[in-house]
Amino acid sequence: MENDSMAETDMNTSPPCIMVIFGAAGDLTKRKLVPALYNLRESKLLPDNFAVIGVARAEMEDEEFRRRLRDDMREFATDEVKPELWQWLEERLYYLRGDFNDEDTFARLQKLLSKIDKERSAQGNYFFYLATAPDYFACVVDKLGAIELTHEDNKHWRRVVIEKPFGHDLESAKKLNQEIKKVLDESQIYRIDHYLGKETVQNIMVFRFGNGIFEPVWNRRYIDSVQITAAEKVGVEQRGGYYENAGALRDMVPNHLLQLVTLTAMEPPISFGADAVRDEQTKILHAIQCPAPEEAGRRTVRSQYDAGEIDGQRVPGYRSEPNVAKDSSVETFVALKLLIDNWRWADVPFYLRTGKRLAARDTEIAIQFKRAPFVLFRKTSIEELTTNRLVLHIQ
Repeated sequence: MENDSMAETDMNTSPPCIMVIFGAAGDLTKRKLVPALYNLRESKLLPDNFAVIGVARAEMEDEEFRRRLRDDMREFATDEVKPELWQWLEERLYYLRGDFNDEDTFARLQKLLSKIDKERSAQGNYFFYLATAPDYFACVVDKLGAIELTHEDNKHWRRVVIEKPFGHDLESAKKLNQEIKKVLDESQIYRIDHYLGKETVQNIMVFRFGNGIFEPVWNRRYIDSVQITAAEKVGVEQRGGYYENAGALRDMVPNHLLQLVTLTAMEPPISFGADAVRDEQTKILHAIQCPAPEEAGRRTVRSQYDAGEIDGQRVPGYRSEPNVAKDSSVETFVALKLLIDNWRWADVPFYLRTGKRLAARDTEIAIQFKRAPFVLFRKTSIEELTTNRLVLHIQ
């Protein structure tokens, strides 16, 4: 985003811009994106010259869109919502109804962008957030490119943010990459994993490499196992259609949990620069042992939640959720054992588990240290030595 429009902007504040959210009527917008924008404004990181356009298929006008998000903020905000701060954001929210496959949607979006750009003095800086089903990623990018909404020059910038999952396997990820790079330069593409925005995740490297106590014992000589858990109390809610194609494994493991694995297991990078960190993370991914098919079955567990009770309220089973097949075999819980074939982690198992409708909402990394020798305590009243456990709570 290095251009003239940024030169006169405070380094800690975003330059004037308009954010376009495709899939704005979905779960991600109300739970994550709008609360995040509110927090950015509270931290003085959003400029006055800013606006949000939500694009979705649901039938509603600007006022209905704002009212829904106002109600959602009361539910999902981490702290009490400040009326004057919310009012600032709310009056900058706009809505456009349209089908992502329809060229007319993008023609109307172009007109609306031009209108709001003039009103808000956004200087032609746009970023498009794809909070849609993965099937629409390439389609949306292609249609934005066709009307030059992705074109940038030294006066304005354009960016596209793509949420996970980025493809459903290696081949589909490569294909999607090829399709979007026909339209976008690599510098315009942000493939996002919102787990990396959590403060505790960002501090893992500081904790490890800036701590003279733990880094010397962060290896196979002292660590017995590593357990990484991402548990949710909620079910799939309105995401049944997406979940039927993803399941817990694809939804959580290749992105969120493997990010935590690599940050926990990586070697010290040469700097905290993005490329240096990614290089070390990639080495860990290459070192993960690929089990034989017959062994994979012994290292994994899949299951699906049934009807039950959470916090005293009856909740439906997965197969009774909207847009879920009555005979679905898609997993809503998965646990697996990984081994990393390198010098630091040889024979140390990494246990990963994630699922919905579990007893508590928690994400944690638990480092289980090896048991000390018992020889000194044989003739004492101590029957067993407990092991030390270091737990990093992510949320």
